[in-house]
Amino acid sequence: MSEGITDGLFHEVHDGPNGAETVLLSAGLGGSAGFWAPQMEVLAERFRIVLYDHRGTGRSDRSLKPDHSVAAMAQDMIAVLDATGTDKAHVVGHAAGGNAGLQLALDHPDRLDRLVVVNGWSRPDPHVARCFAARTRLLEAFGPAAYVQAQALFLYPPDWISENDALLKTQEAHHIAGFPRIDVMLARIGALLAFDIDDRLDEIAHPVLVAASADDMLVPPLLSRRLADGLPNATLDVVPWGGHAFTATVSGAFNARLVAFL
Repeated sequence: MSEGITDGLFHEVHDGPNGAETVLLSAGLGGSAGFWAPQMEVLAERFRIVLYDHRGTGRSDRSLKPDHSVAAMAQDMIAVLDATGTDKAHVVGHAAGGNAGLQLALDHPDRLDRLVVVNGWSRPDPHVARCFAARTRLLEAFGPAAYVQAQALFLYPPDWISENDALLKTQEAHHIAGFPRIDVMLARIGALLAFDIDDRLDEIAHPVLVAASADDMLVPPLLSRRLADGLPNATLDVVPWGGHAFTATVSGAFNARLVAFL
Protein backbone atom coordinates (compact mmCIF):
# COMPACT_ATOMS: atom_id res chain seq x y z
CA MET A 1 0.00 0.00 0.00
CA SER A 2 1.11 3.56 -0.70
CA GLU A 3 -0.48 6.75 0.57
CA GLY A 4 -0.25 10.49 0.19
CA ILE A 5 -2.02 13.84 0.45
CA THR A 6 -2.78 15.94 -2.63
CA ASP A 7 -4.68 19.25 -2.55
CA GLY A 8 -5.68 18.40 1.01
CA LEU A 9 -7.08 14.97 0.09
CA PHE A 10 -5.68 11.90 1.81
CA HIS A 11 -5.55 8.89 -0.51
CA GLU A 12 -4.13 5.39 -0.50
CA VAL A 13 -3.46 2.84 -3.23
CA HIS A 14 -3.57 -0.93 -2.86
CA ASP A 15 -1.86 -2.56 -5.81
CA GLY A 16 -3.67 -5.55 -7.30
CA PRO A 17 -2.56 -8.26 -9.72
CA ASN A 18 -0.40 -7.20 -12.66
CA GLY A 19 -2.46 -5.33 -15.22
CA ALA A 20 -5.47 -5.08 -12.91
CA GLU A 21 -8.09 -2.41 -13.55
CA THR A 22 -8.53 0.29 -10.92
CA VAL A 23 -11.52 0.72 -8.61
CA LEU A 24 -12.00 4.05 -6.84
CA LEU A 25 -14.06 3.70 -3.66
CA SER A 26 -15.93 6.74 -2.34
CA ALA A 27 -17.72 6.67 1.01
CA GLY A 28 -20.98 8.29 2.08
CA LEU A 29 -21.60 11.24 4.39
CA GLY A 30 -19.04 10.07 6.94
CA GLY A 31 -16.42 10.33 4.23
CA SER A 32 -13.94 7.79 5.60
CA ALA A 33 -12.04 5.33 3.40
CA GLY A 34 -12.44 2.83 6.25
CA PHE A 35 -16.13 2.46 5.34
CA TRP A 36 -15.07 0.01 2.63
CA ALA A 37 -13.27 -2.47 4.92
CA PRO A 38 -15.87 -5.23 4.22
CA GLN A 39 -15.12 -4.99 0.48
CA MET A 40 -11.32 -4.79 0.54
CA GLU A 41 -10.40 -8.47 0.59
CA VAL A 42 -12.60 -9.54 -2.29
CA LEU A 43 -11.70 -6.52 -4.44
CA ALA A 44 -7.96 -6.79 -3.76
CA GLU A 45 -7.91 -10.24 -5.36
CA ARG A 46 -8.89 -8.74 -8.71
CA PHE A 47 -8.36 -4.97 -8.77
CA ARG A 48 -6.02 -2.13 -7.96
CA ILE A 49 -7.89 -0.13 -5.28
CA VAL A 50 -7.78 3.62 -4.70
CA LEU A 51 -9.37 4.95 -1.49
CA TYR A 52 -9.60 8.45 -0.06
CA ASP A 53 -11.14 10.43 2.77
CA HIS A 54 -13.58 13.06 1.56
CA ARG A 55 -12.54 16.67 1.94
CA GLY A 56 -13.49 17.88 5.42
CA THR A 57 -13.31 14.40 6.96
CA GLY A 58 -10.84 11.84 8.26
CA ARG A 59 -7.20 12.41 7.35
CA SER A 60 -8.00 14.94 4.62
CA ASP A 61 -8.14 18.73 5.01
CA ARG A 62 -10.75 19.32 7.70
CA SER A 63 -12.18 22.38 5.99
CA LEU A 64 -14.17 22.79 2.77
CA LYS A 65 -13.61 25.08 -0.16
CA PRO A 66 -16.21 27.85 -0.69
CA ASP A 67 -19.51 26.90 -2.35
CA HIS A 68 -19.16 23.22 -1.52
CA SER A 69 -21.30 20.97 -3.73
CA VAL A 70 -21.56 17.46 -5.14
CA ALA A 71 -19.83 18.82 -8.25
CA ALA A 72 -16.91 19.78 -5.99
CA MET A 73 -16.91 16.21 -4.62
CA ALA A 74 -16.66 14.92 -8.18
CA GLN A 75 -13.76 17.26 -8.86
CA ASP A 76 -12.04 15.86 -5.77
CA MET A 77 -12.35 12.43 -7.36
CA ILE A 78 -10.46 13.76 -10.37
CA ALA A 79 -7.76 15.14 -8.06
CA VAL A 80 -7.37 11.70 -6.47
CA LEU A 81 -7.27 9.93 -9.82
CA ASP A 82 -4.62 12.37 -11.06
CA ALA A 83 -2.56 12.04 -7.89
CA THR A 84 -2.56 8.26 -8.10
CA GLY A 85 -1.68 8.12 -11.80
CA THR A 86 -5.07 6.73 -12.75
CA ASP A 87 -6.32 7.59 -16.23
CA LYS A 88 -9.62 5.73 -15.89
CA ALA A 89 -11.35 3.79 -13.12
CA HIS A 90 -14.45 1.97 -12.06
CA VAL A 91 -16.10 4.06 -9.33
CA VAL A 92 -18.05 2.58 -6.43
CA GLY A 93 -19.83 5.16 -4.29
CA HIS A 94 -22.16 4.96 -1.30
CA ALA A 95 -24.84 7.69 -1.03
CA ALA A 96 -22.77 10.92 -1.16
CA GLY A 97 -20.01 9.01 -2.96
CA GLY A 98 -22.49 7.52 -5.40
CA ASN A 99 -24.00 10.90 -6.18
CA ALA A 100 -20.51 12.27 -6.76
CA GLY A 101 -19.90 9.36 -9.12
CA LEU A 102 -22.98 10.33 -11.12
CA GLN A 103 -21.70 13.91 -11.33
CA LEU A 104 -18.31 12.58 -12.40
CA ALA A 105 -20.00 10.68 -15.24
CA LEU A 106 -21.48 13.97 -16.47
CA ASP A 107 -18.45 16.21 -15.97
CA HIS A 108 -15.60 13.83 -16.87
CA PRO A 109 -17.07 10.83 -18.71
CA ASP A 110 -13.69 9.82 -20.14
CA ARG A 111 -12.28 9.13 -16.64
CA LEU A 112 -15.00 6.64 -15.71
CA ASP A 113 -15.48 3.03 -16.78
CA ARG A 114 -18.25 1.37 -14.79
CA LEU A 115 -20.16 3.03 -11.96
CA VAL A 116 -21.77 1.52 -8.88
CA VAL A 117 -24.21 3.79 -7.02
CA VAL A 118 -25.24 2.47 -3.61
CA ASN A 119 -28.27 4.20 -2.05
CA GLY A 120 -28.00 7.22 -4.33
CA TRP A 121 -30.56 9.55 -5.87
CA SER A 122 -31.04 11.88 -8.82
CA ARG A 123 -33.05 14.70 -7.26
CA PRO A 124 -34.07 16.05 -3.82
CA ASP A 125 -36.60 13.89 -1.96
CA PRO A 126 -38.98 14.87 0.89
CA HIS A 127 -38.27 11.75 2.96
CA VAL A 128 -34.49 12.17 2.76
CA ALA A 129 -34.91 15.87 3.58
CA ARG A 130 -36.94 15.03 6.70
CA CYS A 131 -34.29 12.56 7.88
CA PHE A 132 -31.49 15.05 7.37
CA ALA A 133 -33.50 17.82 9.03
CA ALA A 134 -33.84 15.68 12.15
CA ARG A 135 -30.12 14.86 12.13
CA THR A 136 -29.19 18.49 11.54
CA ARG A 137 -31.29 19.72 14.45
CA LEU A 138 -29.81 17.05 16.69
CA LEU A 139 -26.29 18.06 15.72
CA GLU A 140 -26.93 21.79 16.18
CA ALA A 141 -28.73 21.41 19.51
CA PHE A 142 -26.75 18.64 21.21
CA GLY A 143 -23.49 18.24 19.33
CA PRO A 144 -21.56 15.41 17.65
CA ALA A 145 -21.97 12.78 20.40
CA ALA A 146 -25.78 12.84 20.20
CA TYR A 147 -25.64 12.89 16.38
CA VAL A 148 -23.35 9.85 16.24
CA GLN A 149 -25.30 7.90 18.84
CA ALA A 150 -28.52 8.38 16.85
CA GLN A 151 -26.82 7.54 13.56
CA ALA A 152 -27.31 3.79 13.90
CA LEU A 153 -31.09 4.28 13.71
CA PHE A 154 -30.68 5.62 10.17
CA LEU A 155 -28.03 3.13 9.03
CA TYR A 156 -28.97 -0.32 10.34
CA PRO A 157 -32.00 -2.62 10.71
CA PRO A 158 -33.44 -2.72 14.26
CA ASP A 159 -32.59 -6.38 14.87
CA TRP A 160 -29.01 -5.84 13.68
CA ILE A 161 -28.66 -2.95 16.16
CA SER A 162 -29.94 -5.14 19.00
CA GLU A 163 -27.45 -7.88 18.17
CA ASN A 164 -24.45 -5.58 17.67
CA ASP A 165 -24.77 -3.06 20.48
CA ALA A 166 -21.24 -3.60 21.85
CA LEU A 167 -19.71 -3.17 18.38
CA LEU A 168 -21.71 0.01 17.77
CA LYS A 169 -20.59 1.53 21.07
CA THR A 170 -16.95 0.92 20.14
CA GLN A 171 -17.45 2.42 16.69
CA GLU A 172 -19.34 5.41 18.10
CA ALA A 173 -16.44 6.36 20.37
CA HIS A 174 -14.14 6.32 17.31
CA HIS A 175 -16.57 8.36 15.18
CA ILE A 176 -17.11 10.96 17.93
CA ALA A 177 -13.35 11.41 18.37
CA GLY A 178 -12.88 12.00 14.63
CA PHE A 179 -16.09 13.89 13.90
CA PRO A 180 -15.79 16.74 11.36
CA ARG A 181 -16.41 20.32 12.36
CA ILE A 182 -20.13 21.01 12.68
CA ASP A 183 -20.09 23.62 9.92
CA VAL A 184 -18.37 21.13 7.60
CA MET A 185 -20.95 18.43 8.27
CA LEU A 186 -23.82 20.87 7.74
CA ALA A 187 -22.31 22.02 4.44
CA ARG A 188 -21.92 18.40 3.29
CA ILE A 189 -25.55 17.69 4.14
CA GLY A 190 -26.62 20.86 2.32
CA ALA A 191 -24.72 19.79 -0.79
CA LEU A 192 -26.50 16.44 -0.84
CA LEU A 193 -29.93 17.99 -0.39
CA ALA A 194 -29.27 20.38 -3.29
CA PHE A 195 -28.08 17.65 -5.67
CA ASP A 196 -30.36 17.38 -8.72
CA ILE A 197 -29.39 15.79 -12.04
CA ASP A 198 -32.77 14.22 -12.72
CA ASP A 199 -33.14 15.85 -16.13
CA ARG A 200 -29.63 14.79 -17.22
CA LEU A 201 -29.68 11.08 -16.48
CA ASP A 202 -30.05 10.19 -20.15
CA GLU A 203 -26.61 11.75 -20.77
CA ILE A 204 -24.89 9.04 -18.71
CA ALA A 205 -24.09 6.17 -21.07
CA HIS A 206 -21.79 4.23 -18.74
CA PRO A 207 -22.86 0.85 -17.35
CA VAL A 208 -24.26 1.58 -13.89
CA LEU A 209 -25.16 -0.81 -11.09
CA VAL A 210 -27.78 0.85 -8.89
CA ALA A 211 -27.75 -0.98 -5.56
CA ALA A 212 -30.22 -0.53 -2.71
CA SER A 213 -31.85 -2.22 0.26
CA ALA A 214 -35.60 -2.68 0.56
CA ASP A 215 -35.51 -1.62 4.24
CA ASP A 216 -33.29 1.45 3.90
CA MET A 217 -34.78 3.95 6.34
CA LEU A 218 -32.68 6.92 5.20
CA VAL A 219 -32.76 6.64 1.39
CA PRO A 220 -35.86 4.66 0.35
CA PRO A 221 -35.38 2.24 -2.55
CA LEU A 222 -37.90 4.10 -4.69
CA LEU A 223 -35.12 6.64 -5.30
CA SER A 224 -32.85 3.91 -6.65
CA ARG A 225 -35.65 2.65 -8.88
CA ARG A 226 -36.15 6.15 -10.25
CA LEU A 227 -32.43 6.48 -10.82
CA ALA A 228 -32.21 3.16 -12.64
CA ASP A 229 -35.26 3.96 -14.77
CA GLY A 230 -33.69 7.22 -15.92
CA LEU A 231 -30.24 5.85 -16.79
CA PRO A 232 -29.83 4.36 -20.30
CA ASN A 233 -27.56 1.48 -19.22
CA ALA A 234 -28.45 0.67 -15.61
CA THR A 235 -28.97 -2.54 -13.66
CA LEU A 236 -31.05 -2.32 -10.47
CA ASP A 237 -30.22 -4.67 -7.60
CA VAL A 238 -32.27 -4.47 -4.37
CA VAL A 239 -31.44 -6.70 -1.41
CA PRO A 240 -34.41 -7.54 0.84
CA TRP A 241 -32.72 -6.63 4.14
CA GLY A 242 -29.68 -4.78 5.41
CA GLY A 243 -30.56 -1.12 5.95
CA HIS A 244 -28.70 1.90 4.60
CA ALA A 245 -25.36 0.27 5.45
CA PHE A 246 -26.13 -3.06 3.79
CA THR A 247 -22.61 -3.06 2.32
CA ALA A 248 -21.59 -3.99 5.89
CA THR A 249 -24.61 -5.86 7.27
CA VAL A 250 -24.90 -8.23 4.27
CA SER A 251 -21.47 -7.67 2.79
CA GLY A 252 -21.23 -11.17 1.29
CA ALA A 253 -24.28 -10.68 -0.91
CA PHE A 254 -23.22 -7.17 -1.89
CA ASN A 255 -19.63 -8.19 -2.64
CA ALA A 256 -20.71 -11.01 -4.92
CA ARG A 257 -22.94 -8.68 -6.92
CA LEU A 258 -20.28 -5.98 -7.01
CA VAL A 259 -17.52 -8.23 -8.35
CA ALA A 260 -19.84 -9.81 -10.94
CA PHE A 261 -20.78 -6.36 -12.25
CA LEU A 262 -17.24 -4.99 -12.35
